[in-house]
Amino acid sequence: MSQLFYLKECSSTNDEISKFLLYENSDFIGLHTFNQTKGRGQYGNVWTQTAGKNLAYTLAVSTHNILCSDFIFNYYTAIIVRDYLANLADYDVKIKWPNDIILKGKKIVGILIEKKKINQNNYFIIGTGINVLQDEFEAISNAGSLLTQTGQQFDLEDLTLNFHEFLCEKLKNTPSDQEILESFNKNLFRKDIISVFEIEKERQNGIIRHADDKGELWIEMEDGMRSFYHKEVKLLY
Repeated sequence: MSQLFYLKECSSTNDEISKFLLYENSDFIGLHTFNQTKGRGQYGNVWTQTAGKNLAYTLAVSTHNILCSDFIFNYYTAIIVRDYLANLADYDVKIKWPNDIILKGKKIVGILIEKKKINQNNYFIIGTGINVLQDEFEAISNAGSLLTQTGQQFDLEDLTLNFHEFLCEKLKNTPSDQEILESFNKNLFRKDIISVFEIEKERQNGIIRHADDKGELWIEMEDGMRSFYHKEVKLLY
């Protein structure tokens, strides 16, 4: 059973979701708004959205439904979001490690997953920000939206409901760790292509080879293969 709630405006759907978990008995509880004022990204980054043009959505998933590791769950969530958008836009959609979604070279989705204990129950809190109708991004040169990348105008409410149902259905039947890992690497952005990375404030060329089950990204550098955790390396694109 899943439920989906709406707020006209809120600071962060990841923060507000806990209020709905206190009263509802469900393994999947979603919350969305089209006006999020203080969205958060990975590792303290800020996720800024224009009111009325984008979707801020959070799904609380009871951890007893999830048998895989946190890293694999992270990957699987990114795969689900990628698959939904690939079906929606009919374009090649990629995952920028660890879990940004890239459409035609632009980031259109950011994902933030947290683990919280609320009302004596443990949850994965999956926060997803999807740029839908926004057409200007000022100084953020690598950001885009479904509108800018496909030219299509999507209805925010229909997109939200379909996305919620798709995400819940996929999370009810989690594939094996190996299947998830293979799918994640198959759709990895800039995989096997020479790219520029920023490592300790220096730029270096390298080739992304694969992500592993421990959450590390393996890059073939000029001095050999090296593995990195998030924030240890920045892909410039």
